[in-house]
Amino acid sequence: MVPMSAIADLGRRAKSASRVLATASTEVKDAALVAGADLLVERTDDLLAANAADVERERAAGASPTVVDRLRLSADRVAGVAGGLRQVAALADPVGEISQGWTRPNGLRISKVRVPLGVVAIIYENRPNVTSDAFGLCLKSGNAAFLRGSSGAIRSNTAIAGVLREALAKTGLPEDALVLVEDTSREAAVEFMRQRDHVDCLIPRGGPSLIRSILDNATVPYVIDGDGNCHVYVDASADLAMAADIVVNAKTQRPSVCNAAETLLVHAAVAEAFLPRAAAALDGVALV
Repeated sequence: MVPMSAIADLGRRAKSASRVLATASTEVKDAALVAGADLLVERTDDLLAANAADVERERAAGASPTVVDRLRLSADRVAGVAGGLRQVAALADPVGEISQGWTRPNGLRISKVRVPLGVVAIIYENRPNVTSDAFGLCLKSGNAAFLRGSSGAIRSNTAIAGVLREALAKTGLPEDALVLVEDTSREAAVEFMRQRDHVDCLIPRGGPSLIRSILDNATVPYVIDGDGNCHVYVDASADLAMAADIVVNAKTQRPSVCNAAETLLVHAAVAEAFLPRAAAALDGVALV
């Protein structure tokens, strides 16, 4: 059984780093994101070697082609992950943004200001890109990322996390702004969900069994969604040519991922014109 102190120590490190991130400037956070993107591309060969070991192990264990595809990295996919960090760096900094404000009758001015949560814990399955994606969003919003991936992707996750921690150090931020739990046992997962002293919000990314485990075991605040059904909606005012391209991309670019389109909704006013176009563009896709 995993020692409780081991996971708690990782959480403590993330909590300490979160206090630094809460006051980090936009420029420093963005520099770390860009440095991370550059290093991911620079270390592509190392990441692919680590990922190949994960893929081979999962294949040998009888994993389905869908699971293997979710796990597999390529040079293009690594470049896409790096591009995601650059996109996050280009976003406006949410920290300090005033989302609401009003003045009381006595002249007192009240503002609602966005601030970091602290430590965001994320538990996820065989998607190594989540290690980078979660880190990027957490860092931009001034939060420490406390991550626990699956056993199937552990070498990939460890390699990606190592690169991103190096980028943090290069830009003067604490490496523990990203802390990865390398113990992939079920006991470690449960302990991860119970770090009330260190975790401010827990977010799962995975299937029904992971969600069930969160509901049964977590003692920290968490955000979960349902089973999901990804929709694309085409409105009457839509550019139909663009809409067709979006539908094809959403369904066929990578069908194995959880955000691939499953339902197409079309406004009645453009259904007659759009549906035949969409059906032709989705050649080879079963439509029901």
